[in-house]
Amino acid sequence: MKEVAVGIDIGGTFTKYGIVDKEGNCLINGSISTTREKELDGFLKVLKSTIDKAATSIKEAIEIKGIGAGAPNGNFYKGTIEYAPNLSWKGIVPFIDEFKKHYDLPMFLTNDANAAAIGEMVYGSAKHMKNFIIITLGTGLGSGLVVNGELVYGHDGFAGELGHLTIVPGGRMCATGRRGSMETYVSAPGIRRTVFELLADSLEESEFRDVTFNQLTAKMISDAAKKGDKIALQAFELTGKYLGEALADTVAHTSPEAIFLFGGLANAGQLIIEPTKRHMESNLLKIFQNKVKILPSGLTETNAAVMGASALVWKELGN
Repeated sequence: MKEVAVGIDIGGTFTKYGIVDKEGNCLINGSISTTREKELDGFLKVLKSTIDKAATSIKEAIEIKGIGAGAPNGNFYKGTIEYAPNLSWKGIVPFIDEFKKHYDLPMFLTNDANAAAIGEMVYGSAKHMKNFIIITLGTGLGSGLVVNGELVYGHDGFAGELGHLTIVPGGRMCATGRRGSMETYVSAPGIRRTVFELLADSLEESEFRDVTFNQLTAKMISDAAKKGDKIALQAFELTGKYLGEALADTVAHTSPEAIFLFGGLANAGQLIIEPTKRHMESNLLKIFQNKVKILPSGLTETNAAVMGASALVWKELGN
């Protein structure tokens, strides 16, 4: 009988799930609406029914060893989702306690970036690394810090929120109500904001002159940069500068072997990696220079969060 884990990625709009074996093969996957059921119990009933149906459709015999979930503001220690701004369940949500009413299985919860870090360790390019960082570049900036082979959670479960470091005091407004945090500059929305600031402060020709803010995407900026659009190239240079300078400080804290970039904005490849590396190196202490690699994630975009959540099961069970 094949041993498997269930991985769940809870997002503001959709919740993805997958049944994954120890080798990282996703046997089946799918998604449900996060918002259709307003109450948590109703959502969990639909999620369990959907997972059970998926499990019975797998042709070979399986044994589910545990369930791992990644969620915004997921607290590993408490199994709670706390004050997640993009979820309809407000306040402190006892996710694991409630889900255990439906499954008698080992169950683990962490935030989505930490799940990606564990996925990188178990299935990705950090298999043989004890010290690394993963930076997820999407709608926001998430991060997972691994030191001596263990994810850093801190005393309360929320360590490693690099996206909310203040890098420009009094700078751009963040959804948290604070100003100048890194994710307002280094994220998909952040680079869009940078493009429009550059357009306003320049007479440079650009294909974005007739594009509205809501039409603009990170992929459009990447595609334009590859074609030599100067505004797009400047936007990546500035984004890499902000990220590289912040990572130089982070390196001083954990001295990682590598920093992996993952997510939509990271798909730009060297457009974001090269300036990030250059600015990081120029701000590092000499003892750290030329020691830290910046690499693309070894996880594929498809099902990566689900894979990371399932990897949490194997990691915690010691398999």
